Amino acid sequence: MGKRSTTVMAAVALACAMGVLTPGAAYAAPTQPAPPTTADRGTDLEQVRAQLDRLYHDAAVATEAYNAAEEKAQKQSGQIVELAKDIVKGQQKLDRLKARAGAAARQQYRDGGIPPGAQLMLSDDPSRFLDGADRLRQGQHATKGLMGELTRTQQDLQTYAQDAERNWQKLEAGRVAKAKAKKKIKSKIAAAEKLESRLEKKERERLKELELQAEYKRQTAWLSSGALKDVSGSASARGKKAVAFATAQIGKPYVWGAEGPGSYDCSGLTSQAWSAAGRPIPRTSQEQWKQLRHVGVKDMRPGDLIIYHDDASHVGMYIGDGAIVHAPRPGRNVTIAGAGSMAILGVVRPDA
Repeated sequence: MGKRSTTVMAAVALACAMGVLTPGAAYAAPTQPAPPTTADRGTDLEQVRAQLDRLYHDAAVATEAYNAAEEKAQKQSGQIVELAKDIVKGQQKLDRLKARAGAAARQQYRDGGIPPGAQLMLSDDPSRFLDGADRLRQGQHATKGLMGELTRTQQDLQTYAQDAERNWQKLEAGRVAKAKAKKKIKSKIAAAEKLESRLEKKERERLKELELQAEYKRQTAWLSSGALKDVSGSASARGKKAVAFATAQIGKPYVWGAEGPGSYDCSGLTSQAWSAAGRPIPRTSQEQWKQLRHVGVKDMRPGDLIIYHDDASHVGMYIGDGAIVHAPRPGRNVTIAGAGSMAILGVVRPDA
């Protein structure tokens, strides 16, 4: 048994001991909690659960928007640095060219200010005339080349400056977008935490049971549909490394915008797992969905990423047996869950 299998089985065994997995089958649900009673305020708690789902979903959308803005900012900052280097080099080249042009002007002054062509015409020595004509031709070519190079260098500097300005504008727009996303994330999480804080301990426990029950219902429906009937793909070498990394993070808290090593958000976990496997991928779940190769559910294999919800706002890594490892939401830790416990948008393969 390989290292990845040992890691996954250890995690599964732990989950079984906690009543999260049903051993000996594809990933199933925990034992269904007892039906809510009037004392449990079941109906009210179900409404609370639905409201929390919406708030945390909105927070997830904002988190991915923040992550995208952060990724763009890093790219634009790098471009600005490179443009700044180009501007410095261009300015140094322009200074050298101007120095050469100045030297030529000073030489002409020392020759009495008489243009080389006029000096040539005053010569009555045929051989000197021919030598001078050749030097004059060469000098004209050199002067023309110098002036052309000066013009091109000035144009390059202008282009660099314009590109830098555009990148600064994009960087500023990204800063505004990032600040807006951050504000939305905090407001949605604060609203969710405020809602949960109003519940008594027993109600919070019951709420968690309701969350598990909802996941179980979706996972059961997914399994019953025959989604896993033809799934038999084996992980690639890199896929095994990605799964090993991701499952090793089980138990670490979800923190929005985090990429490890102590905490992760959903796409932070998957991007870092594949980076550790030697295959860098986009930072956000939306870009992972856009840029990576799509594969059918029946063709998926451990290491593939399952993208969730119509807006591609969540991602988990398939680890086999109908299960994923993912960073769920604020207040939860990296964990194993049913691959069908959320609405699947599709599957992508980083190492296609």
